[in-house]
Amino acid sequence: MKNQLAGQIIGIPVSRQNENPSSSNTSLALTHSKVDRKKKMNRHEKKAYNFVQGIREHVRLGPKISETVKGKLSLGARILQLGGVKRVFKQIFGIGEGEKLLKASQCYLSTTAGPLAGLLFISTQRVAFCSERSIKFSSPNGELVRFHYKVSIPLRKVKRVDPSENVKNPSQKYMEIVTVDNFDFWFMGS
Repeated sequence: MKNQLAGQIIGIPVSRQNENPSSSNTSLALTHSKVDRKKKMNRHEKKAYNFVQGIREHVRLGPKISETVKGKLSLGARILQLGGVKRVFKQIFGIGEGEKLLKASQCYLSTTAGPLAGLLFISTQRVAFCSERSIKFSSPNGELVRFHYKVSIPLRKVKRVDPSENVKNPSQKYMEIVTVDNFDFWFMGS
């Protein structure tokens, strides 16, 4: 697992060049750099922690455990009915010329309304997500409309991917995808 992450993590050294470096300025720059890194790490840790708490609340305050299991089973049944995850991906998103599905897995997508359970698809051309359950929305004419929450990010639009884990519980893994237009998507394994 460490070898897989090592190839995905990109570090950018934070340094400051002074025209007339002195030992006190260098020490100050290093201390300032360490403080900035700690602040950034704390901010990311807090965001990840809030995401986990949202999932925990979703499971705890959501439907009964039997409803959660029923949802997982219905997703599995849907995958089986359609003939596998490749066909589910093809039906939901369509497949571009030369596109191949590389991996599919269950995960949660962090949204402003809370975490959404669903399937994460990684193909040769995009990263895509589709919610497990349909969501109700009011249409402009007042009718309730149900549809699945979908995200499709072309790989050419991905600026960076930051894998991380919960410091207190390393089995909880996260992935932040930032696009070139500065939208960020947080995914957590289920």
